[in-house]
Amino acid sequence: MRDDEVLGEFGRRIRGTRLEAGLSQEELAHRVGLHRTYIGSVERGERNIGLLNIAALATVLQVDASTFVTGLRRSSAGPRA
Repeated sequence: MRDDEVLGEFGRRIRGTRLEAGLSQEELAHRVGLHRTYIGSVERGERNIGLLNIAALATVLQVDASTFVTGLRRSSAGPRA
């Protein structure tokens, strides 16, 4: 998958899990300690968020963090430093 596809699929998984939990973006953001617009941009695949934020989302949504990333693979890891 291209990077934008990975981010888009990740965001769809966050949104789906949030909706299953019956939470608005605003309520999820409040519980996680992030801004609502940040949650929205993650769900739209516009942000490459950090591991601690992924863990915080998983905790609030009461799922394992792997729910959001299982099976996601980049087409290319790009250059290594």
